[in-house]
Amino acid sequence: MRALVYLGPGSAELQDRPAAQLVNGDDVVVEIVGTGVCGTDRKILLGRFPARPGVVLGHESVGVVRETGPQVRSVGVGDRVVVNPTLYCGWCVPCRRGATNFCRHKAGTEVGVDRDGTYAEAVTLPERFVERIPAGLPFRSAVLIEPLACVLNNVEAASVTFDDTVVVLGAGPIGMLTALVAARQARRVTVAEPDGYRLEQARERFTHVVDVAAADPAEAVVKASGGERPSVVFDTTGTGLDSALRLIDDGGRVVVMGFDDTYTVPLRPLQLTNRGIRLIGAGDYRADIFPVAVDLAAELGGSQRPGAGTVPVLERLVTHEFPLERYAEAFAALGDLTRGDGDGGTGQPPRYDALKVVIRSHSGPVGADGWPVGA
Repeated sequence: MRALVYLGPGSAELQDRPAAQLVNGDDVVVEIVGTGVCGTDRKILLGRFPARPGVVLGHESVGVVRETGPQVRSVGVGDRVVVNPTLYCGWCVPCRRGATNFCRHKAGTEVGVDRDGTYAEAVTLPERFVERIPAGLPFRSAVLIEPLACVLNNVEAASVTFDDTVVVLGAGPIGMLTALVAARQARRVTVAEPDGYRLEQARERFTHVVDVAAADPAEAVVKASGGERPSVVFDTTGTGLDSALRLIDDGGRVVVMGFDDTYTVPLRPLQLTNRGIRLIGAGDYRADIFPVAVDLAAELGGSQRPGAGTVPVLERLVTHEFPLERYAEAFAALGDLTRGDGDGGTGQPPRYDALKVVIRSHSGPVGADGWPVGA
């Protein structure tokens, strides 16, 4: 089968790999329909997030069950499914107390990082990491289930309530989903973004959007809010903690979401203690959050009410799709990968030409819902 293999920072290539097959009795072979390009994938290629050379990249995936082991009961051949790539052992101390996101046996289990992922024609996974998708959920909505689980985990960690004012730093797919979920609970949500394309996309979806391209993000957001500071800040960029700490109100919560292993920021503990600021890192989502993300995706991404005449909100986040062999174009749409972080040494952030990009592994005909014909 064809698979996109990571060779090292800045390098990946399409290779022929052995076809996915059953190994254990509880295995499921999933024929991959498509995989969303995650910011983590981009960071891996930039050398800003560690991954094993030789691994197949990709993890935000949906597909159709092609084969099941004799012990499998929850899914059957032909079912539409979503891959849960956050594997866990189930028997270590954290897993037994429900903290499966902090499983102590992660080595070799991170799908698309150190275990072969889903930029491929198929993948084999244990049954418990493959979940059926509700009937009628379009492909372009279903492919956002995994990032939606990440967002739910972080919004839950922030304990957002109806009297909170929230600022989301970054209007990429994770930032958009964070704002969307937080808006279901908070009094007001503001999105801050420097990139012109993403600003335009955010303004189509949210009332309060701030352009921070030519200004200090903290100062620009406070000015746009009439001097009011937020009670919750989500940094979805991975490089915005400094701005978040200067922006947050006394007694507020700052949630660090984005991944960038090269980013550091000086931190004075007194800055947190004197102002009562809570700095939160939520980690990966727990196993019990993933089914919630499936249900929420069905609500946000399913068929609209008769006469609504609008594309589901989740589906509208998917702006570009590329076949597997055009993976280089898919990554290029999310910023230049040849010059550091796309800044060419200028200190400017990358320029984007897409919001959510999907790489399709299935090359056959698809229906209006985006799924393969007959699936």
